[in-house]
Amino acid sequence: MAVPHHLHLTQSRMPAYARDNLASLPQRPGRSQHTLGRSVTCHGVGFVTGARVELSLHPAAPDFGLAFQRLDCPGTPPVPATRASVLPRQRRTAIGRNGVVIELIEHVLAALAGLQIDNCLVTLNAPEPPGFDGSCRPVVEAILEAGRIDQDVPRPCLIIDRVLSVGTAEKQITLRPLAQPGLAISYHLDYGPDSPIRPQNRTFLANPTDFATNIAGCRTFVLDSEVEALQNQGLGQGLTHQDLLVFGQDGPIDNHLLFPDECARHKILDCIGDFALLGADLWGHIDACRSGHTDNHDATPAILQHCHSPPCGSRRLTPQPLLRHAHRHASQYLTPGPGRPNCGTGGQHHRRPVLSCRAGSPN
Repeated sequence: MAVPHHLHLTQSRMPAYARDNLASLPQRPGRSQHTLGRSVTCHGVGFVTGARVELSLHPAAPDFGLAFQRLDCPGTPPVPATRASVLPRQRRTAIGRNGVVIELIEHVLAALAGLQIDNCLVTLNAPEPPGFDGSCRPVVEAILEAGRIDQDVPRPCLIIDRVLSVGTAEKQITLRPLAQPGLAISYHLDYGPDSPIRPQNRTFLANPTDFATNIAGCRTFVLDSEVEALQNQGLGQGLTHQDLLVFGQDGPIDNHLLFPDECARHKILDCIGDFALLGADLWGHIDACRSGHTDNHDATPAILQHCHSPPCGSRRLTPQPLLRHAHRHASQYLTPGPGRPNCGTGGQHHRRPVLSCRAGSPN
């Protein structure tokens, strides 16, 4: 796609030491679980609170899963990063349990899942992680610095073996089988002919190296016309156009694009983070059309209900026991060591989200 003259591209600024560590992160279908080689910490300002936040990632035992612990809420246990913990929110992902809430977790989850870190305790001293530049690159760099350890325990996986569609005529997520093990994510972005954000299509074949180099740095974006409404909701207080990718009528305001399709790539980043709440690798093709966080969360029950889990070493985990399995282990305490394409099936419009399930062939 040609780059409009008013859109400027900048190159990845991932440090050399981080790039050097990418070679040790291969994609292995039917793989073992992984955790961090050591604890690591990063700092930044929260998008919601505007407070200075310290975020730490700690190694965890096999089958622990991913969990977040608020250090500013003494005596409270970690909140498991699972579908059951998700709270209703607009344009972001939040989890909570027993009154303890963590907002905007999707980018941290994307960094962990994108680099295949399956067991990790995330601690933070605020209600949200740092927003950084709207991407998950700083978390990815911290993970690469910490290193990754193979835990020699099979990683559960869920296989999409039929076509599942969740959504409406305006926006939809379709899940399809793949001919070989692995995950592909396609995103179709279209805000209409009058939007400064051009239609974009991107497909990502999941593997840690490509994630770190081509997805992790892609930033949250927003239209200038939406900024005031978001700030009235308490979001983005104190942020400037250099902190967030804001689109005016002529493109990004006081900022530059990393890729011509950076917006679609960021949507893929969000998908990776949201589907990490499954607590298992997903094998298949996620085909997302104009969807967002709520749609991603609506799709996970369909996956858990209809997709199957193959033998993992000496055990077999079916979808519903898998969810309970993730809850049980993640709750343990760990001492840190627009042109508007029709996205509906058959061109039908639905007033409410629908789930269709039919036999499907490999992609």
